Amino acid sequence: MSSRRIASRLGLSLVLLSATPLVAFADTTILNASYDVSRELYKDIDPAFAAAWKKKSGEDVSVKQSHGGSTKQAQAVAEGLEADVVTLNQPTDLDFLAKKGVVAADWRNQFPNGAAPYTTTSVFLVRKGNPKGIKDWDDLIKSGVSVVIPNPKTSGNGRYTYLAAWGYAKEKFGSDDKARDFVAKLFANVPVFDGGGRGATTTFTQRGVGDALVSFENEAELIKAEVDGQNFDIVYPSLSVEAAPPVAVVQRVVEKRKTQALAKAYLDFLYSDEAQTLIAKHHYRPQNSSILKEAKLPEVHTFKVEDKIGPWETVQKTHFADGGVYDQITAKQN
Repeated sequence: MSSRRIASRLGLSLVLLSATPLVAFADTTILNASYDVSRELYKDIDPAFAAAWKKKSGEDVSVKQSHGGSTKQAQAVAEGLEADVVTLNQPTDLDFLAKKGVVAADWRNQFPNGAAPYTTTSVFLVRKGNPKGIKDWDDLIKSGVSVVIPNPKTSGNGRYTYLAAWGYAKEKFGSDDKARDFVAKLFANVPVFDGGGRGATTTFTQRGVGDALVSFENEAELIKAEVDGQNFDIVYPSLSVEAAPPVAVVQRVVEKRKTQALAKAYLDFLYSDEAQTLIAKHHYRPQNSSILKEAKLPEVHTFKVEDKIGPWETVQKTHFADGGVYDQITAKQN
């Protein structure tokens, strides 16, 4: 498949989302600020919610979308982007918004499962036939292997990749020092850092950069199943990280716009059977165990960041704050 066709397929949902409000304005509109590889999911979620809300209340509603690197989105909302809800991919981004007084301090308790309606994990997308024989994290640190990973400073996708590699190395070698050395070797093999997961996808699929792309399972499946399955294969590592993208109502905005009830209903809808089925359709792992079982997604051995590496707040400060471990290991490579 040509680069132009890949670009067209990946960008289609964004065009549809941005075009919809131009056709007809609904009585009520809310904005969902989300991370960049969730576009296709919410392309299906939003009209399903609108139909359910219409049936329940008789009111028309339009849901607009904003997508970008998770941390960039959190910063934009903190700086004034009037999103009624956020559906980001890492707890630290919502903790940041909580400290700014933008979302509730106890946002984890506002919705089930720690306010995460689904989970996903980091996998490898390799070129057809896997010419470099990439089977696990060890293969990504070998000399001559080029790996595409989004920037952990701006992308939750990139941060999860970093933490997945750290957790794998810590379990294999038994110490944080060896995990640090391992992650340093991995990031030494990254030729370019995009700001978010979709940018990294573009670099790998369109520009032909890299032997492997590390991204969320749903993004890899989208490319393999719907965009260009003939040219790529998915590799599941022996151990990866569980990512549980959290959601929250943006209190500062809904209080101003009087959309509290609608915003909460939208996020509640993500836990409905209808939405959970759509979540599974897009290769995320729904929290509904029956729907997850029916999805027949590959079994994968994962760990939680809190269990293997530490509390999210500590992880953020230690690894990703300015001057943290990530900056230290990448500074040595420059």
